Amino acid sequence: MPSTWLLQPRPTAPPPPPPAATRPRLPSFSFTQIQIADVLKELQNLDPYKSAGLDNLDHLFLKLSAAIVATPITSLFNLSFISSEIPKDWIAAADTLDPNCYRPISILPCLSKVFESHVNKQITDHLESHHTFSAVQSGFRAGHGCTSATLKVLNDIITAIDKRQYCAAVFIDLSKAFDSVNHHILIGRLSSLGFSNDCLAWFTNYFADRVQCVNSEGMLSGPLAVSMEVPQGSILRPTLFSVYINDVALAAGDSLIHLYAGDTILYTSGPSLDTVLSNLQTSFNAIQRSFRGLQLILNASKTKCMLFIRSLPAPARPTSITTLDGSDLEYVDIYKYLGVWLDCKLSFQIHIKHLQSSKIKSRVGFLFRYKASFTHAAKLTLVKLTILPILDFSDVIYKIASNTLLSKLDAVYQSAIHFVTKAPYHPPLRPVCSNRLALATYSSPDPLAPGHLQVHAR
Repeated sequence: MPSTWLLQPRPTAPPPPPPAATRPRLPSFSFTQIQIADVLKELQNLDPYKSAGLDNLDHLFLKLSAAIVATPITSLFNLSFISSEIPKDWIAAADTLDPNCYRPISILPCLSKVFESHVNKQITDHLESHHTFSAVQSGFRAGHGCTSATLKVLNDIITAIDKRQYCAAVFIDLSKAFDSVNHHILIGRLSSLGFSNDCLAWFTNYFADRVQCVNSEGMLSGPLAVSMEVPQGSILRPTLFSVYINDVALAAGDSLIHLYAGDTILYTSGPSLDTVLSNLQTSFNAIQRSFRGLQLILNASKTKCMLFIRSLPAPARPTSITTLDGSDLEYVDIYKYLGVWLDCKLSFQIHIKHLQSSKIKSRVGFLFRYKASFTHAAKLTLVKLTILPILDFSDVIYKIASNTLLSKLDAVYQSAIHFVTKAPYHPPLRPVCSNRLALATYSSPDPLAPGHLQVHAR
């Protein structure tokens, strides 16, 4: 694979964060008063079609009466900061249960979400302005996403491949990670980040006495206490989980790691496969102990290993990577990481096959079957909403595939154009970009972008 695919110029890697014990303490953080204008704007932007929580306070009512109720609601929010207490009705959730769903949908009261959106903004502004989050954590952060995280990981792997080194990775899966968060440990994390005593008291009250009920076909169950987890359905849930796992990256040792919410990849490279696997095992042990310290449970059956050996001979039987409990992890040739199917040769053949067959084929067929029913404008809108998002998701990554594979997707683009314009089929209408150009389309000088995607203007 050509090295021109790599970021040009390659940014200087930020220095690794110091161990948690020696990190400088952040400036103290305290909540600031919420302004009426901000609450008014939030209420006016409410989605009137969202379901009400257990308080039965309708979104549409709040939206229509925003100008009247914004002032007293703002007073309630600020009083919560002063008293370090939250109305108990705001921390009771209703789970809408559908037997056909794998997980229920947790619905919190509308005012709780409006309040949490302001709390979340104050917290994230503080954490991001002081560069609190690890550079290798991409989940739920402005300027970061699945594509930027995958791009960083693949950039490191391809660097090793270009040097004719072995590269091995462990894709770590945690069992119900968000639902296993220990509140006491999380409060300790917030304290170490400089949150004031009033803030810690507020969060202690926020987690205390939480209950959930189940609503099924109009019948409401009795309340059940929630003693763990970052609250389902809450605005603060992603940010608090990111704070909870942030220091896990410090345990990676000589290996590289990338965190994205509950998805973690640990990987390393070198000229000797035995050394690579030995280092990976050492780092994996340390990461497991770090997760155990957070009371997060490894799902060994879904945690997989992969050897990236595009230009090197494949070993007949690589050394097993084991869990602390002694279970051997399974080696796989393909793995779906953050929405992209990766294979051990980084050909992206499986990913393009999935795009072409499982997701797009049925949609294109549907559009053509009913094309007589749609106006030109409707056809264009349907293609933009149902076809292009699938092709465009992480396209900068799989565009390094061979022209033969990409030509299959060119056929899909041609079908979509023919559906909208009735234009005849032609040779590829979406030419395959060069590897360097494909990366340049995603690289950004935006200071909010992750460091590994920032480039210097020439």
